[in-house]
Amino acid sequence: MRFLGKKRQKAPSVIIVSLIDVLLVVLIFLMVTTTAKKAEPALKLNLPDSREAKPGTATDDKPLVVSVGTNAPYFYLGDQPVTVDRLQSTMTDAVTKNPNTRVEVKADKRAPFGEIIRLIDALKAAKVGSINFMTEKQATP
Repeated sequence: MRFLGKKRQKAPSVIIVSLIDVLLVVLIFLMVTTTAKKAEPALKLNLPDSREAKPGTATDDKPLVVSVGTNAPYFYLGDQPVTVDRLQSTMTDAVTKNPNTRVEVKADKRAPFGEIIRLIDALKAAKVGSINFMTEKQATP
């Protein structure tokens, strides 16, 4: 046994510069290969076609957009699903703040007609100034 002549071993070391280079390459690889996710609308609508529809007038006030889908929940205010009662109270509040409140309705072609009538009734009960329905422009043959 040799106790006196034993050499101390050098502690293992990691070269940090090489490690940073490898991490940077991995980061760049991940940034290039991932795709940026676009915000998807909460509701995809297939608007009805119209030959007689006219483009709306541009004003400073932004209209409130109500979407009507094909299945429950039928009504969306912006991107948020709402009930008819909640929609009517929101519209009443909006009309109280601005009597010239405009509402644009985007209803799917296959949306139940009864739900659209419920929406119109709620908007009329809230005394909304203007109700407009959005359509797609029909392609000319």
